[in-house]
Parts: sequence; C-alpha cells; structure tokens
Amino acid sequence: MSVVLQSNSGWVLDSQSLIDRGYARCITWTGHHKSHVKCNFKRQCFDILKSHYDMSGRVDGGHTVMTQKTEKCAKKRKRKHGELNQGEIDAKAFHEKIRSIILEGTKSLVDSAQSLGYLSGETETSKDPLPSQDCRLAALCEMAKELPLVADEEQEWTQSLLTEEGVASHVDLFSQVTENSEAWAAVVPLMGEEYIIPHDTAFLLSDFTRIQPLVQCGRRFDVIVIDPPWENKSVKRSRRYSSLPSSQLKRLPVPLLGSPGCLVVTWVTNRPSHLRFVRDELYPHWGVEVVAEWFWVKVTTSGEFVFPLDSPHKKPYEVLVLGRYRPANDHTSPLQTANVPVEDKRLIVSVPSALHSQKPSLSEVLKLYVGAEAKCLELFARSLQPGWTSWGNEVLKFQHISYFDLEPADTSKAEATEDAAET
Repeated sequence: MSVVLQSNSGWVLDSQSLIDRGYARCITWTGHHKSHVKCNFKRQCFDILKSHYDMSGRVDGGHTVMTQKTEKCAKKRKRKHGELNQGEIDAKAFHEKIRSIILEGTKSLVDSAQSLGYLSGETETSKDPLPSQDCRLAALCEMAKELPLVADEEQEWTQSLLTEEGVASHVDLFSQVTENSEAWAAVVPLMGEEYIIPHDTAFLLSDFTRIQPLVQCGRRFDVIVIDPPWENKSVKRSRRYSSLPSSQLKRLPVPLLGSPGCLVVTWVTNRPSHLRFVRDELYPHWGVEVVAEWFWVKVTTSGEFVFPLDSPHKKPYEVLVLGRYRPANDHTSPLQTANVPVEDKRLIVSVPSALHSQKPSLSEVLKLYVGAEAKCLELFARSLQPGWTSWGNEVLKFQHISYFDLEPADTSKAEATEDAAET
C-alpha cells in the first residue's frame, strides 16, 4: 500500500511501494526473445532502522538531550563561530514557528500508522550493501552540447523508446522527449548501460541549454514538481551533483509548460533565504500564487525522527512550497480542480531513502488537488514515474538496473495480464 493512511494532519507514505508499482509488469529481451521479470527497488535503500542521534544527542519526548560529546561539540562550535549569523537566526525562528506542527502532527500520524502495523520497526533487513553506480549522465549532457542543433522546422520533438517489435530502438535522448507508451516497464540498453523504464512515461535528458524539446513538444501540464539543485556547503563539499544559483531558476520556462491553474510544487531546503526566494521572487516571476507550505518528515522504520527535531545542524524535515499558476492574460478554461483549496501545513511522513537526494513520489498525494488524469511534470528529476514526464541532466539516475532486484516472473500470470490489457 503506497499511501498507508491519510488524516487531517497529512499522509504516511510507503516510498518503496510507490516506486515498485511502476514495475508490476516488466519485460526484458535477449535478442528478440521477450521474457517477463519481477522487478523491485532494492529494499536496503529504505532500511533506515536507527535515528542519527549519536551525532547530536538523543531525543526524549521530542527534545534533544545533550550528551557529553554533543555538549563539547556545541561549546567548541560556539567558541569558534561566536554569535549566530543572520541566516542561523532566521532558521531558528522558522523552526520555532513550525516546531509544534511537526512534532504533534508526526506523532499523530505515526501513532495511527503503528496501529495499522506500519512503522513498527519489524522489517526484513538486507545485509547487502547499498547500490553504488557511477552516474555519468550530467557529463554526457555536457558532451551533447557540442552536437549541432537541428532547425525547428526539421525537428521531431518526441520519439518512441521501443519499436513495434518491442526491442529498444536507437534513440536520441538529448534533443527529443523519449516516450515509453506501453503498458509495461522495460529493461533497455541505453548509452552502454541498462536502465529500467516504467510504463506510460516520458523523459528528456538535458540541462537548461537543451530544454527546448520539452517546450516544443506542445504539452501543457497540470502539475509541475521542481526539485532544484540548491546551493549549499554540504553539496559543495561532497560534489555529489552540480548546484545551481537561485537566480538561474527563473530561466525555467514554467509559464510555457503549465496549464492555467497548474499546481506548482517546489522542494526547498531549510535555509530561510531559499524559502523567501521561492515565495517572494520565483513564484511571482512565473505568475504563480503561493497557496500552501507542506513538510516532508523523515522517520525511521520505527517511526522516530531520523535526526533530532531540534538539531542545530540537520533537521528531520524539508519544506514544499505549493502554488497555482495564474497567468494574467490567459483566458483559456482552467483546470476543473484549479479552485480546489490546498490545505496549509500538511505533513508527508515517510521513511527516506538512504540514497542521496531521492525524494518520495508525490503522485498519490496530489491527485486530490489536480484529479487522477492530470498531466504531470517533474523538473530536475533523477528518476521516472508512470504517467509523468521528467526532465533533468540526471533524469535516469535511479533507473539504472543496479538499483533494482530482478527475478523471473510467473510467466503464465504475466501473459494473462498482458493479454487482458491488450483486449
């Protein structure tokens, strides 16, 4: 069950189930021979069994209890840095403002989930190491910039991933939107690697300089989810991915991609300056009206915060800013759901992935506000979702076969399901 429960406080999600639903029917080929496989995202990626309390004290009733080691670190930090800077003061004020919402809402949701047997801490753990794949997609996007652009009138902006025989065809991933319109997921060779592409999905592998195919393919979206590569010290130190200055986000062609009334959802780090930028500059620049702030709360498989709630370093939550695209001079009919009110201060509680920057899918949560048949787009995506279009320079990162467990499927059941779908 991908949505474990819903209440007035928000939702509890099973992130792995949300991923796996896109691969209930998966096909692979050996030459022209087709076979069915059972495909699941690796379980160990969601085996978050313990809180990181040893890093900054233990938690008692939602409050951080300073250990001797933590107290020493805190004093050392105070001696080194002196008084809080303005950014730290703002962050502390924001945390105090929402602290009770996070604490009380999470407790309510976790208690309800545990009454259903979820977040009980009883899970089959895997001793296998986390998958580690050297992602070269961003570098390939850089290389693709050297390729000449085709004149607009000559360009086909979309292409099929599969041929009529079902075998992966030769595709240009960098200058065309690639579609898998089949009703099953497929294991396909791309750029010398194997990737698993979910059913009914489309994607474009590019950066800002090659985003034009997404605009030119003529689609208008009812949901746009944005996960920007925000600049911060942690990213610079780890060099996990290239960050982007906030001002560059204004270049995203959201007004050309969103339908009137489109719901725009942006993931924001806990830096107040980023939050202010989204609310006061970015959304007004696009003609998006802020309607709500939600919080993703990260918990262990036992329902504890993954970090102490009052940790001065890392918080167990992230912010989502939701808005509606309200074009000033567009008189086309907006979405039927464009005026559905979006409740403020809702929580999304889930066990996070141990893989860096892998967010939970919002598809099920957002259906209430946009309808089940909404056209959905994710910008700066690192994975694909059924029914969604995705764009980014690492859009296939978590589709690499190394992140999945594959085993032969029950062929008779799979073929019966396939025949039923075709009829």
